[in-house]
Amino acid sequence: MSQPMSRRTALAAALLATGAPVAGWAQSKAAANAEVWPSKPLRIIVGFPAGSSPDLTARTIAEPLSKALGQPVVVENRVGAGGNIGADAVSKARDNHTIGLMINGNLTIAKLLNPAVPYDPQKDLAPLTLVGTSPLVLTVPTNLPGITPQTTGQDFFTLARNAGDKWSYGTPGVGTVGHIGTELLKSRSNINPVHVPYPGYPQVATAMLGGQLQMALLPPALAQAQIRSGKLRGIGVTSTGRSPLAPDLPPLSEAGIRGFSLEIWNAFAAPSTMPAALRERLSAMLVNIIRTDEIRAKLFQQGWQVAATSPEGLSNRIKADTNLLGGIIAMRGIKAE
Repeated sequence: MSQPMSRRTALAAALLATGAPVAGWAQSKAAANAEVWPSKPLRIIVGFPAGSSPDLTARTIAEPLSKALGQPVVVENRVGAGGNIGADAVSKARDNHTIGLMINGNLTIAKLLNPAVPYDPQKDLAPLTLVGTSPLVLTVPTNLPGITPQTTGQDFFTLARNAGDKWSYGTPGVGTVGHIGTELLKSRSNINPVHVPYPGYPQVATAMLGGQLQMALLPPALAQAQIRSGKLRGIGVTSTGRSPLAPDLPPLSEAGIRGFSLEIWNAFAAPSTMPAALRERLSAMLVNIIRTDEIRAKLFQQGWQVAATSPEGLSNRIKADTNLLGGIIAMRGIKAE
């Protein structure tokens, strides 16, 4: 007596009977698997500590994503190497239930800065959506000689050119967007301050307040707080136009730095091995969540202007930033510590 065929066997037999090619069977199998996904909690790996900006963004989106999936969403912090440890963990995940929340560098220049990085952003990670973007704010201490309430952006760059390498600028470390972005600014404005790396942006701001630094590119929330206190002066933002995150500050193009544009951003990515159907489903869910008024407002409070792009939109941004920042890395010979 013959045994009843399983659903999978029956589907295969039906496909063979109709002359369907093997590719059609593979696609149908993937579709069947997608129907029962997710079958367990989804992990969001973040390469930065709890309380950091990427961590806050991931946790903001985790709850509504859990509701949309019908499964718990767990944020897991894999800290180290500027987020690259977390990105590597995502690239090697094979459970189809792991994605990552990453910053610019993890998806663009990681391997250009350090060939020993164990994953390839272009090959091992698949874009899901660009979450949010933010310009940086060029700031200086208000007690810096030559700086007055009337000092314009053009005045500042004249002072900086005259100072040469007697000035210093601070960043959260070698190879960060703040570092490479300032080197880009140096190349476009003919200034030459010396780079001094710090553990993070708060320490950079403290060093400026203490007189150890003459300039820095800071995130808007941190910069605005110090500007309102009267301790730092904002020269301009690194976006192409004015930003709602720092609406009172002009773009640096108005100070004569033509064609200069730089933003920090964060994004969701999946392992490139995750089936395309699952990535598309996740991307659509994430975009819908990020675009809601509630999440948009929360991300704005965290210092992000919502983007919520398609995977293709994020892919284009990755390529553009890799070319821009990669050119500066090569020109300046920048290597990760």
